[in-house]
Amino acid sequence: MLNEQEPVISVKNLTQRYGKGRIIYSDLSFDVPKGRILGLLGKNGTGKTTTINILMGYLRPQSGECRIFGESITELRPETRARIALLIEGHVQYAFMTIEQIEKFYSKFYPRWNRDAYYELMRKLKVSPNQRISTMSCGQRSQVALGLILAQNADLLVLDDFSLGLDPGYRRLFIDYLREFAKAEDKTVFMTSHIIQDLECLIDDCIILDYGKILTHMPVDKLLADFGRYTFHTDTDVIFPDDPKIINPGKIRNEVELYSFDGVDYVKHYLESNGISQNDLARKPMSLEDAFIGLTGKY
Repeated sequence: MLNEQEPVISVKNLTQRYGKGRIIYSDLSFDVPKGRILGLLGKNGTGKTTTINILMGYLRPQSGECRIFGESITELRPETRARIALLIEGHVQYAFMTIEQIEKFYSKFYPRWNRDAYYELMRKLKVSPNQRISTMSCGQRSQVALGLILAQNADLLVLDDFSLGLDPGYRRLFIDYLREFAKAEDKTVFMTSHIIQDLECLIDDCIILDYGKILTHMPVDKLLADFGRYTFHTDTDVIFPDDPKIINPGKIRNEVELYSFDGVDYVKHYLESNGISQNDLARKPMSLEDAFIGLTGKY
């Protein structure tokens, strides 16, 4: 049994490869505390879906340990699996069923089923219980999938790229409803999405993956407070000496942009000590997407 101090998800020294070739990541370690909404962010091919497949037991880790609710993922008891709800890319199976039929079908498999959570969301969609899922739009189907996830009344929700194919209105409905539900019911959520701006108002914490490693793992508000985007102008060519505290410096035309966790004073020191002149250095506001690009680079 999980005590209140243990994380809901614990990953230690996870290493995974494509066959015998490229390493997806090496010695990946992170925890997800109870009641937090965590977003796993990274470019294509950095291992987001692979991580979910490992956590769900679809893929055996090549090395390392993964635990959910204190149990090894390779030895999860059925009653522990029943505490986990999974949504993969917003897909709904059995689209030939109606709204009512699919709810009744799913309810047979989940002893903690909460039909009210499902039908409350269906009422927001203004869909008839007799409407077939096959006749619904992609956005409406995604809400059916969300309703089925919420009705499972699971303690851990795992969502992989939930926003795939959704227009802004349905994405916002999904986000608002999920956050309200998760916080009211003290659920833990582990999720990925390619649309990072959607996650800024949803997740509490973020892990940003690069190829082979974690770049940062911290609360979103702390990331946006501590990580800075700095710009200045120059008419001369600029060479940026390597410095681990200066991240992804670059110049387009006469504007220089760089990122750092170490504040404007350190950035000034870096520029002065390397003979890089400037007279209009400024820290610019950033969104979560800006911070993601600052850490991972534009290409």
